[in-house]
Order: sequence, then structure tokens, then C-alpha cells
Amino acid sequence: MGSFSIWHWLIVLLIVALVFGTKKLRNIGQDLGGAVKGFKDGMKEASSESDEKIDAPTPRVSQGETIDVQAREKTGDK
Repeated sequence: MGSFSIWHWLIVLLIVALVFGTKKLRNIGQDLGGAVKGFKDGMKEASSESDEKIDAPTPRVSQGETIDVQAREKTGDK
């Protein structure tokens, strides 16, 4: 078994186009492109949000000081 030549791939492409039709293939391509674009936008948003969190100043506590916080009691019921 060898690798496929360009003629094999052209025949496979022709059969796929005949089975699914060009309109359906175009719609699949548009959907896939939209999904990839949405993924990239989401990654940019997540990256910018993490940059904002890194840039935010953190409170400094010197040795011997305590921080007053409010704690909730953990219960087994949700």
C-alpha cells in the first residue's frame, strides 16, 4: 500500500461533492469557520481577563498584621 496520488484525492473530492452537494459543503464550511472564529475570540477574551487580574494590585500585609475576613460555615446540605 502506497500513498495516495493527487488523482485519488480528486476522485474522493468529486464523490464527496456528489453525495453531499456543494451547498451543504459550503454550509458546513461556514459553520466550521464561525466556530473557529468564536473559539479565537474566546481565547482573546480569556487572555485579556487574566492580564487584568495580573495587573490588579494585591494588598500587602506586613509581618504581624492580621486580615479580618468573613467566613461561612460549611454544611453538608446544598
